[in-house]
Amino acid sequence: MARGGIKTEILIEAAAWKTAWPRLRADIRALAQALAASDAFRGVEGGGQFAVVLADDRRLHDLNKRFRGKDKPTNVLSFPDAEAPFGGIALSFETIKREAREQGKPLINHAKHMILHGFLHLLGHDHQRVRDARLMEGLETAILAGMRIPDPYQAKGRPRA
Repeated sequence: MARGGIKTEILIEAAAWKTAWPRLRADIRALAQALAASDAFRGVEGGGQFAVVLADDRRLHDLNKRFRGKDKPTNVLSFPDAEAPFGGIALSFETIKREAREQGKPLINHAKHMILHGFLHLLGHDHQRVRDARLMEGLETAILAGMRIPDPYQAKGRPRA
């Protein structure tokens, strides 16, 4: 099966992202290329496009409440789109920053991990069962390692499933 590329659209809603992550556009595109070359992308015909929305807690709180019925902000949400594969991913700056600090890892590494995590959800991966979580975590860890990012599940305060 032919592997396609991943086109990315990056929307910055919260200015704090630009200050904290000056190379975000180049880094997100490099992450998409790493994903397209990975085992996670095996079997995906052609290519596709996805959007990354870099937002804040207020926006993610609203989306989480509206689409998942959860009245609180969250780190990342994925939105599949049958019309424009693969869909979109939204991240909250404040939650990602807080989690990175709590887990003792750089904000940018954590943001890359959450983008990758969201994209794997768009490809159909899930982590509801232990076996599925281990598969998804293994894919995340391998792709991030290829980008010289340490295993996010070995970070302080973040146990493996």
